[in-house]
Amino acid sequence: MNELSFTKMHGLGNDFVVLDARRQPVELDQASARAISDRRSGIGCDQILVIEAAADSDADIFMRILNADGSESAACGNGARCVAALMMAETGNDKVRIETKAGLLSANAAEDGYIAVDMGEVHLDWRAIPLSKKADTLHLDVTAGMLSDAVGVNVGNPHAVFFVDDAAAVPLQELGPQIENHALFPQRVNVEVAQILRGGSIRMRVWERGVGITRACGSGACATVVAASRRELSGRSSIVILDGGALGIEWQEDNHIIMIGPVATSYAGVIDPSLLA
Repeated sequence: MNELSFTKMHGLGNDFVVLDARRQPVELDQASARAISDRRSGIGCDQILVIEAAADSDADIFMRILNADGSESAACGNGARCVAALMMAETGNDKVRIETKAGLLSANAAEDGYIAVDMGEVHLDWRAIPLSKKADTLHLDVTAGMLSDAVGVNVGNPHAVFFVDDAAAVPLQELGPQIENHALFPQRVNVEVAQILRGGSIRMRVWERGVGITRACGSGACATVVAASRRELSGRSSIVILDGGALGIEWQEDNHIIMIGPVATSYAGVIDPSLLA
């Protein structure tokens, strides 16, 4: 493999290596993805985002998402904002349509350099999460340590949201992998611990499947607002405060969910072929 050009970006500290397969061949297996994602011997990132030509005529580009462990994900809210920002800079347009394995996402420029993304429709049926057996997604019988009684939500990928009194006190490094690999979740699951704050905002921490603890997760923030609204702990619109900053989330009456937040470019460079050997 020849040298690969990349851009390192992040949304609230949820960081990405972005590769553009429209300009250069990009062929990554799981081992190559893990090598790039490694924070000691590689570039280091939570996910690798590969921009490809869209198959859907209504989309501008396709975004492929590879987790740090080399597995593939269908949706990534912070990543969608980063790729949208790149495309807007490239085309001069203030809107972009991104095809993903989870469906078509629409993004547009907002105030103060923020990007808003329509993450599509929320799915709440047990088969859509998906779960390994029929269950009430408002009260999942999943327990690990101090965590129990999760809400199941699919926002392009599966989430289990736990409401707690103190999100900072949860040993997520210990409990996250247990829940991620619970038998109820055949495709594994992202794990959110959420604390309702005075005024209606939500403090949330996340364990992402295939990655681990991340400073932010856009689809996780969306899932958390949906879960809080279903439990009547908050309204359909809220500010979600993550380790890396805040996202604005609105679960609309048409069942689409909108996320708004910042993006940033850290640096650009090339990946030496020896890293992927």
